[in-house]
Amino acid sequence: MNESLHQSGSEPPYVCHIFNQINTRGLLFGQDPLSCSVPALLLQLSLFSVISRTVHFLLKPLGQPLIVAQILSGAILGPSGFGRNLTFLAEVFPRKARLVLDTMSIFGFTIFIFLIGVKMDLSMVVRSGKVALAVGILGFFVPFVLAGLVSFVLDKFLLLDHDVYKALPHVVSMVSMTAFPVITCFLDELKILNTEIGRLASSSSVICDICLWSVMCIKFAARLAKTNSLTVIIGSFLSAGLFIIFVIYMIRPAAFWVIRNTPEPRPVKEIYIFLALVILMSCAFVGEVIGIHATTASLVLGLVIPDGPPLGAALVETLDCFVSVMLLPLFFTVSGLQMDVFSVNFTNVGVIQLVVFVAFVGKILGSMLPLVFSRMPFRDALSLGLIMNTKGIVELAFLNDIKNQEILSEEIYTIMIISVVAVTGVISFVVKVLYDPSSRFVAYKRRTILHCRDNDELRILACVHSQEHVHSIISLLQLANPTKASPINLVVLHLVKLTGRASSLLVAHKQHDKPCRNPTQSEHIFNAFRNLEQQNPEFFLLECYKGISPYKTMYNDVCSLALEKRTILVILPFHKQSISQGRVESSFAYRHLNKVVLEKAPCSVGILIDHQDLKSRYVNSQKPEYRVAVLFFGGADDREALAYALKMSDNTIIRLTLIRFLASGMTEIVAGTERSKMLDADTLNNFKQRTQQTERIAYKEKMVTSGTGVITLARWVANACDLVLVGRRHGESPIILQLAEWNKHGELGAIGEILAASEFKSDTSILVVQQQTRLWGLKDPEDSTHLRRIKL
Repeated sequence: MNESLHQSGSEPPYVCHIFNQINTRGLLFGQDPLSCSVPALLLQLSLFSVISRTVHFLLKPLGQPLIVAQILSGAILGPSGFGRNLTFLAEVFPRKARLVLDTMSIFGFTIFIFLIGVKMDLSMVVRSGKVALAVGILGFFVPFVLAGLVSFVLDKFLLLDHDVYKALPHVVSMVSMTAFPVITCFLDELKILNTEIGRLASSSSVICDICLWSVMCIKFAARLAKTNSLTVIIGSFLSAGLFIIFVIYMIRPAAFWVIRNTPEPRPVKEIYIFLALVILMSCAFVGEVIGIHATTASLVLGLVIPDGPPLGAALVETLDCFVSVMLLPLFFTVSGLQMDVFSVNFTNVGVIQLVVFVAFVGKILGSMLPLVFSRMPFRDALSLGLIMNTKGIVELAFLNDIKNQEILSEEIYTIMIISVVAVTGVISFVVKVLYDPSSRFVAYKRRTILHCRDNDELRILACVHSQEHVHSIISLLQLANPTKASPINLVVLHLVKLTGRASSLLVAHKQHDKPCRNPTQSEHIFNAFRNLEQQNPEFFLLECYKGISPYKTMYNDVCSLALEKRTILVILPFHKQSISQGRVESSFAYRHLNKVVLEKAPCSVGILIDHQDLKSRYVNSQKPEYRVAVLFFGGADDREALAYALKMSDNTIIRLTLIRFLASGMTEIVAGTERSKMLDADTLNNFKQRTQQTERIAYKEKMVTSGTGVITLARWVANACDLVLVGRRHGESPIILQLAEWNKHGELGAIGEILAASEFKSDTSILVVQQQTRLWGLKDPEDSTHLRRIKL
């Protein structure tokens, strides 16, 4: 026997095993590999990974998050599954190996909590507003009071099992909490982190955590008071206070010093990352020594390190992959491994689940009340109430901690783990059904350039990813010919990938009174647009916003801001960007953003393709005139492109030419309804009348017989002009279908993809326009079976 279990009297059990069994000599030499630590650990990790991924693959169609699969995989391997076979349990998960697993899982959880502290923005509490404050407070105390009241009644009127009686106060605390790390991970997995509900849930969960920590501090102080030892009480508070003071007044200034000495976009030096990790381990050790636990000390340390680039993002990038891929799954699986469903007494299940259910309903009611009073739609309020009930890694850590303190029996622990899995699984599915953030991106009136009156201000939302996009967008805005009667109300949105933060951000940018010593990329971008406003104060009204969110859900920031600002046109840079020496850089993330915005935007959208190398000729040149062309095939998008071109035509330096494409013979250049053709005819007739009033506007008709003819003519026109405008969608016809073969999966439509192709050697800028598609009660004549639907 390699190990044996001993227990004497009231002493805790301990395990005896042979020393120096780390690596195995091999099975052929007569040594069991599983008797050694390294091969046993490798087998366990392999089993965890394979089974958890298999379970997740099976449950993913049901909308279940990964945490559910990881806990279930542990249950499958534990006493609830294969572990019922004692031989399997003794060979694969011997007691000495479990000690290694438990240590690794706690170590992983400690680093995870540190990263959460780094990602957390405490200013969320200040910015959260009254609604989030009310949701956070009521979302904690309503379930806490109701569940506590039910526990008290059950204790008075029922003869409860001793284990249940001892566990109930801790169960009440667990079911009442809403942990910020759990909520942000859940929102990110559902891809609603930067939605209205997502931001509200993130802010409310921070308030809820503060309420929980306040209650726990009171309980801790009361427990210390019962010790009747003044030395213990003073020592505990003094050591914790000194630790917090050291972290705030020594570590935080050091972190800001690193940030000041790492200007954007330079990477953080490796020595700083190394020192940060050493400080993390040291603070975790000190936390264990003074009795506040390594996890609490790690959280405090993480909170004093500023979130986001450069330092916070560098720490997250260094540690996140290892923690999330290796250590956290191990933590979830070890939790499931301790479950034994065969130890459950159904009487105790009823008592525990009654408390859980009351807290569940209480949290929904407490979270919904402020939202209902603020007139939020009922479905959205219910969705947030369900999200606030989500359980995850923090609740599991809480259960493991009180189980290790022998407050929870194995039976109660199993019941609570089952509750966590059931509640999280059900909530995930229901929220996906209830909450669709894109459903609110529907305007109640026409928001198009075509329907904009002459004296209306032109509301434009310009989206920028980097400084390279600034010049081309400013040039396009300058050509739009704003006037005092019809200025451009410009909203600039700098879109930034979420890194080094747990929650998304969409905030207005405030200009500093004094110029910054090391301005960020956002400040460089906003300063360029502010210069435009200052040079033309009567023609431009500027607002600047910064949106930090994951690429997959970045469209929420664009569409929600466009809806809020009643935008008429959203301008997005094309996902391919020309760089030096004729090379082209493409971004899948930008392409995905453009596709989804085109699908969901509550107004018209323009995709700007700038073939020039980082500079716009319009801004710096002294050319006497600029040649603008509109390629007109027919349809709502072409009419919208022409409407924007007509706005430009009032500019005295613009020479505008409309090229009307016609098909030879009986073939139509594009298909469409009778109403669409009538609208095209009216638009063209009005344009022809404009040509008689000025020589700067010209109308031409060109006959084509095939898709090749369209390509040749379109590129000839583009080479002769400085800017080309074209609609995105066109009705199906033999010629359009030929052109569609050029790029079946592009987001610019048949003509736009031809002009945007990298092999098209030209300095011409292209604006591909799509007219508003989402309008309440809209029955768009363009949206018929004749239209070729672009796959988004």
